[in-house]
Amino acid sequence: MDTVAGDLDSRVRAHLEHLAVERGLSINTLSAYDRDLARYRVFLDGLGRADLNGVTRADVGAFLASLGGAASSVARTMSAVRGLHRFALAEGWVGVDVTDEVPPPRVPLRLPKALPLAEVEALLAAAEATPPTKSGAPMALRDRALLEFLYGTGARVSEAVDLDVDDVDRQDRTVILDGKGGKQRLVPVGSYACRALEEYLSGLRPELVRKARKGNGGALFLNARGGRLTRQGAWTVLGAVAERAGMAGKVSPHTLRHSFATHLLDGGADIRTVQELLGHSSATTTQIYTRVTVERLREVYATSHPRALTGDLPVG
Repeated sequence: MDTVAGDLDSRVRAHLEHLAVERGLSINTLSAYDRDLARYRVFLDGLGRADLNGVTRADVGAFLASLGGAASSVARTMSAVRGLHRFALAEGWVGVDVTDEVPPPRVPLRLPKALPLAEVEALLAAAEATPPTKSGAPMALRDRALLEFLYGTGARVSEAVDLDVDDVDRQDRTVILDGKGGKQRLVPVGSYACRALEEYLSGLRPELVRKARKGNGGALFLNARGGRLTRQGAWTVLGAVAERAGMAGKVSPHTLRHSFATHLLDGGADIRTVQELLGHSSATTTQIYTRVTVERLREVYATSHPRALTGDLPVG
């Protein structure tokens, strides 16, 4: 052991390597955990802890109390710390998990924001009005195809931009999506999204391919230069379309995913089916959408039923 920081660094590196190789966490998640655990290492170094064996429950509680910022950020940091100590216990580096009895911070429930169907349709219509690029490429076909696809499949934007043309079975109207942790799922593609994809694939993509200076790996969605559309590029597309629709700042790619799930449940789909379509490993994650639907039901009931109660219930 050279230094306190060095010893802790080696433990953290081993833990992050385990998360990357065995758990298949994304680069973004691993980077966030690395930043969180860096703060934890600095805190422990300030306490003079030589290694994880010297850390106490009081130390973890003090670290939790020292954290500022949003509750969700604090919760993620504590999740990273718990994961490190549980891994240390499993590896035999420590004899007890000192985070076991430290209560987690309370995170207020945030319901996902779904757009009403009318606003989704307005957004998709605005995509048809996408102005051509400086080179004259009519990108409206791609923009409409991208947004129809995101709303029609519930795909994450990262899943959409990673797609190749061959991933979409245009005859069977299905697509293979690579989700978190490398888990694949087969999702139906609705007729509106299929039509938009066909128009893009036949009417614009060949032109974009000719503009490419190098291969694009058969990517489905291309940028104006013929390269694979990036996640940031997809965000830019949606932001521009939302602004034209008068919805600037109100929409993100995840908003379309939330709308996909909420509209399915509103239409009578069961939660297990929605879970499969979204690629959630646990139904618990999907259940938050049922809360959105219940809130919508309450709203409709309160404004539509002639005997809906408004105000306090009578006593006695």
